[in-house]
Amino acid sequence: MADQNSPAPAARPRAKHLMDPANPRPRKQDPMSLSQVQKWVLSSLAAATILHMSGGLVLAAMFLDESRMDGRIGLLVIAGIFGVIAVLAARAIHQRLLLTPWLLLGTLPALVGVYLTFWR
Repeated sequence: MADQNSPAPAARPRAKHLMDPANPRPRKQDPMSLSQVQKWVLSSLAAATILHMSGGLVLAAMFLDESRMDGRIGLLVIAGIFGVIAVLAARAIHQRLLLTPWLLLGTLPALVGVYLTFWR
């Protein structure tokens, strides 16, 4: 039995990785609000939908008759325009500056289409 007059053993400091029920950790704020998540989902869906249309135009240009060079070029130009529109839509949803070097990324479907249509 312990003597009443003996000093109590010193409490060891609790390890940081263990939970202390007397002192719960403060909850961290959510990194994204609901409106930010909605913007990301909407811009992703809009860009993906428009880029699918651009990809469809590239496929149409690839399978168009080789004698219709004007049609092939026209479809690829329209595919590039839709690619740029996809980037513009995503940036507009996030309320960012529209004129940016990211617009060059929108021409990528048309450039891939030119390669696949003429040099493949």
